[in-house]
Amino acid sequence: MGAVGLNGATAKAKDPSERLRLSTLGWARWTPIQIAAAGVHTLGGLGLIAGNRSRVAHDSGAQANTVVKTVLTVAAMGATGYSGYLGTKIGKHAHEGGAGATEPSSSASKELASAQKQLAIVQWVIPALTGVLVVLGAQQGEQQRGLRGLLDV
Repeated sequence: MGAVGLNGATAKAKDPSERLRLSTLGWARWTPIQIAAAGVHTLGGLGLIAGNRSRVAHDSGAQANTVVKTVLTVAAMGATGYSGYLGTKIGKHAHEGGAGATEPSSSASKELASAQKQLAIVQWVIPALTGVLVVLGAQQGEQQRGLRGLLDV
């Protein structure tokens, strides 16, 4: 929603300085929700690990999946934090305007252009990492389902 919806919509603002200002305001409103979601995800993940501790301890597939998911979750949270940092830098330069939230104008300062170019990449890294986490979660669920099926026989 952010990369396509919010950033795409603010790129349509007529005043170039409004593009960055509106994008920054939108992301600032979203940040508390994003932080809460990360916290709930972390608590839920820890609860799942605790609930499945025996399987995670004895099943090498579950161990590997859990380790990879943990690393990717930390990477996604890091990328999210870094995107917030870049957004703050962009917000400080909103008065310079931009072609879009992540597209610098030809007159953009070096600092603004750098932050926008980095954010253009990071905004897609986050959903990519999250998508991989969804797939790994489904895989782990199927592994557990397979074990249940074996126990029912």
